[in-house]
Amino acid sequence: MNRSMEAHSFLQQRGFKVQSFGSGNSVKLPGPSIDRPNVYEFDSITYDSIYNDLKNKDSYLYTQNGLLHMLDRNRRIKERPQKFQRTKEKFDVIICLEERVYDQIVDFLQTRESSTGESVHVINIDIQDNHEEATIGALFVCDLCKRLEECDDLDNEIDEILAEFEANYQDRNILHTICFY
Repeated sequence: MNRSMEAHSFLQQRGFKVQSFGSGNSVKLPGPSIDRPNVYEFDSITYDSIYNDLKNKDSYLYTQNGLLHMLDRNRRIKERPQKFQRTKEKFDVIICLEERVYDQIVDFLQTRESSTGESVHVINIDIQDNHEEATIGALFVCDLCKRLEECDDLDNEIDEILAEFEANYQDRNILHTICFY
């Protein structure tokens, strides 16, 4: 909800066609304590509803920890959090911002029962889950997407693009695999 939506916002503002998804079992946001997160169902709840729920629960806490600000941004971008494993759409490139999410997406794509044989490049750039790193990470993602969009033959040029990207941002480890729909 933080990193992917920040990247979504940056990419959308720069004219990219972009969608963002979660990949876990539910939407989990920090609660009043580590053992009491706020849990919501993907696809059925809106960002507006989550925002209002948290504001009603403890406006001060969720303003101080930045959740209300983050949700306010999210609800201006799209209506609701969506789960990747439920979408019927196909993509040329999927960019993940955490290795755990990358593993979930790759596992899902590799274990699906039906296959059309259409390829998708799944890329991971690890971005820490805080507001500052989400903004920095969104800039990295925009730079990578610009490079990918400018190439003439994605399948033949992607390894070189990723190697060059990784050389420019040496503190960022890139994972890449090709999966099929």
